[in-house]
Amino acid sequence: MSAPAKPAFTLGDLAAIVHQRASASPEQSWTARLLASGPERVARKFGEEALEAMIAAVQGDKAALTAEAADVLFHLLVLLEAGGIDLDDVMSILERRTSQSGLAEKAARSSKSTD
Repeated sequence: MSAPAKPAFTLGDLAAIVHQRASASPEQSWTARLLASGPERVARKFGEEALEAMIAAVQGDKAALTAEAADVLFHLLVLLEAGGIDLDDVMSILERRTSQSGLAEKAARSSKSTD
């Protein structure tokens, strides 16, 4: 079985666009406007989008969930931009976590928090 084809547009591509638009004029860019409104507003917007995705999932609305998932990913990248966090840093953590079973990884995190 061959590996799935790599998508033409990646999360890294979107992160680069968010980063570029962060320096644009807030009058010309929704991303810049959202970032200029402060981290609390960015976080609130991310939460709103996540809630909308949850509702779509519970309702079994695949089209809405797909669209809301796109909004969640976009707003997560804006939130990371607001926090000065590079997507590659997040991906490194995910890569490390997926190198072991989820249960073992969670147990390791739990034991570190009790130290």
